Amino acid sequence: MTQSSHRRHPSRVTHALVFISTMLLAPSVFSSAASAQLLGYASTQPNTFPTDEVMVEPDSGVVPERLRRAVVAFNTSEAPGTIVIDTGNTALYYVLGQGRAVRYGVGVGREGFTWSGVQTISRKAEWPDWHPPAEMIARQPYLPRFMAGGPGNPLGARAMYLGSSQYRIHGTNDPSTIGKFVSSGCIRLTNEDVSDLFSRVDVGTRVVVLPKNAPRMETRTTISVRPARPALTTAPSGRQAMNLTASQLN
Repeated sequence: MTQSSHRRHPSRVTHALVFISTMLLAPSVFSSAASAQLLGYASTQPNTFPTDEVMVEPDSGVVPERLRRAVVAFNTSEAPGTIVIDTGNTALYYVLGQGRAVRYGVGVGREGFTWSGVQTISRKAEWPDWHPPAEMIARQPYLPRFMAGGPGNPLGARAMYLGSSQYRIHGTNDPSTIGKFVSSGCIRLTNEDVSDLFSRVDVGTRVVVLPKNAPRMETRTTISVRPARPALTTAPSGRQAMNLTASQLN
């Protein structure tokens, strides 16, 4: 009996030590799991990534040749200083006279949002604030009701307001949309191009927007325009802006 009892005591002590060690470690394990949930992550297991998590090649940001700013041959009866927008070919022309115009690549209204007609520039603004119209908010309730001007603002570096309409010619923080039918009716240029156009026009400038099915007006490129200005990324002093890309404004 005595020898048997002595044999069992070490075994009991060993089991007791294992049990105590397990209880001491358990809080730290539970604490780590709880912290992971609070921080929004958990241990990764194979094949647990969302099916919609797709790697996409970054956009090069290079504007196609036909959409780059250039002086081109342009026959029109419109007076020098007029803006002509070729909706179907995603190009904007600033008429110079003597059969020439400055061509800019633009993004225009998507299907159902293109329009045509004549307007005048009623106001100009640098780094404009953005107040999405009620119709846009109704379609996209997640949009902010106000956004201060700055690099993250979808109106970009400059805006030229067309009459009393809700349409504008403005810049963009997403150059990949140039040459595409993407907007709710506004005309967008790269920030460099919209700044160049902004410097050429005045309030009262005539703006002619051609129908989407109008024939292309340009015949050939003559000379290149001066090099594009550096990217305008400095926000107005004292302002902060959300980063909302133009591609989100569908």
